[in-house]
Order: sequence, then structure tokens, then C-alpha cells
Amino acid sequence: MGISAWIWFVIAAVALVAGLGLLFADRAKEGSRNRERQRWAQLRGWQFVEEDDRLPQQWSGGAIGYFGADAAVNVVAGSTFTSDGRRPVFIFDIESEGQIPAVVVAVRCNKTHRVPVEMWLSSVPFQRENMPEMLGPIGQRYAFADDTEGARQVITQDLVDAADQLGGDVGVAWLEQEWVLASVVPGAGPSRLERLLRDLGEIADIVDPFDEDYDSNRTWTPAAGMPTVASATPDQRTQPLDPHAEAPAPRTQVFDTSGAGESHPRAITHATSPADTQVTTPVRAQTAADVRDAEPSAPPQPRSPFGGPGEPGPVPAPQPEQNEEP
Repeated sequence: MGISAWIWFVIAAVALVAGLGLLFADRAKEGSRNRERQRWAQLRGWQFVEEDDRLPQQWSGGAIGYFGADAAVNVVAGSTFTSDGRRPVFIFDIESEGQIPAVVVAVRCNKTHRVPVEMWLSSVPFQRENMPEMLGPIGQRYAFADDTEGARQVITQDLVDAADQLGGDVGVAWLEQEWVLASVVPGAGPSRLERLLRDLGEIADIVDPFDEDYDSNRTWTPAAGMPTVASATPDQRTQPLDPHAEAPAPRTQVFDTSGAGESHPRAITHATSPADTQVTTPVRAQTAADVRDAEPSAPPQPRSPFGGPGEPGPVPAPQPEQNEEP
């Protein structure tokens, strides 16, 4: 006796409902992660982009090559402080075949690394096509590089100690082009990403100290993914805000990035020399007598017999004197 058709219908309906429930739960989780990442970027004053399909194409090593990233989603672009100053950063989820296998955090250096180096946990099955040559264990991880001699110059004890501090949820950390990158398990929250940013900033300070030459005209955009050399230095205060671009952030180092853009000479003030100072006679306060002496003298006016001012008119002729007889 076979199973009736209605039982198969019930099983199919239950499976469909379960599948839809898992799909909606995954979508809700992804939406929650999106909102959380966006709020975190707003609190830090960073830029947020929902998707950038060109950003992962700038790298080929580490988790990017391992998972075969198709696009970057929930992208955050900004800058963070390290011991040697401020450095640009990226945080984004790798999207591969519709799934999120890892979160990538990248910190930019000021120079291109001579040798790409990958540092994998021993628990990760790191075999992939075009895998670099394994150099051997370094601390808690295994190092991979195509240039063995060059990699041995890059891998110092400070770098090994800093890589050991990344944590067991960081499958790989690697140096590629002018970036220090690491991948962490999907679903890592802002607090975990903050700690990972600090750890990668320490590695960046080790492999790229700021006491070396620095090109202040280098800029980058999340859409293009990599820094470019600016042809001119426009006034950033008059530029429109582009959600796909980050304005160059001021650095706290001694590099002077403002002198090249000045078009007006600065006013120079000179201290007064002793020759410029003259001795002057102190001025005495004026008195009422001084005021009267300074006033112009007016012609005398004829006076009346009573001592007051007379009216203007002809002066009377003098009368002849009369002699009084005794």
C-alpha cells in the first residue's frame, strides 16, 4: 500500500513553508545587519554604501580569492586613528553566490608592500587555486608568499605578535598592494569590528611607519576602491558631497599638506625697532587761558552809555567844549 497523494501534498507544503520561513529570516537578519552597519557609520561620521561590485576586484588574495567575492555589500568607508596617525579604512561584507561568507576589514598604508603575504589560521582549509607558496608557521598562523626571501624581510617578530592578537574568528590576515586586510566571521558587530580595526592599525604601523615619505595628493573613492593621484587640489569646502567618495582627512603628523594649496602670501609682521621710536614731549592739558589766547581777536564793538553793547549806526559828532565862566 503506497502513501496517499494528500500526504505528499502536506509534506511539500510543510517544506515550502519552512523554506520560505528560512528565506524571510535570512532576509530579516541581513536587513538588521544593514541597518546596524549604517547606524554605526553615521555615529562615526563615515560613509555608507549598500553595494559596490567593483571594490572586491581590487584585491585577489586572502579571503577575496578564497571565497571568490562577487560584490561588496554594506560598505563603510572612513578613516581611523592609529599610533602613527590617521589612516583610511574599508569595512564590507563579501557576497559570493548570494551568500555572505565573511566580513573584510581593510586599513590603507602609505606605500605599496613589496611582497604580498597571507597569514592563515591552521584550522582553515586554505587550499585554493593559485595558492601562494607556504613558508611555514609563524606564531599561531601559517605564512604564504610567492617571494620567500622578500617575505622573510617583511615578517618580523612584531608582526607575528600583532597577528596573534587578531583572534580565532579572523581566518586570514594579509598584506596586498598598499593595504592591510583581514576577514572575520559574518555577523560580526560594530564592537568586534572596532577591535579588529585597532589590531589592523597596529599591523599597519609596523609594516608602514609614518617616518617614511608620504604623497599627500593621493585620494581614493569607495567606487574605484584604490587610491589615485589627484591632478589638482581643489578646495574641499566647495565640493559637493559624494556618497561614493571620502574627503581627504587631516593628518596629525608633521607632513604639511596645506602649503601647496595656498595662493595668497601670508602677511608678515615686523617688530618695532628702536629707530622707529621717537621721543616726544609730553602734552600739557589745555587751560581756559590757553583757549582764550588761541581764539582770534575780534574788533571792538561800540559800547552804549550803560556799558552794554551798542546798536550799530552812525557815531554822533563831537560837541564843542563850552568854557564855564567863574
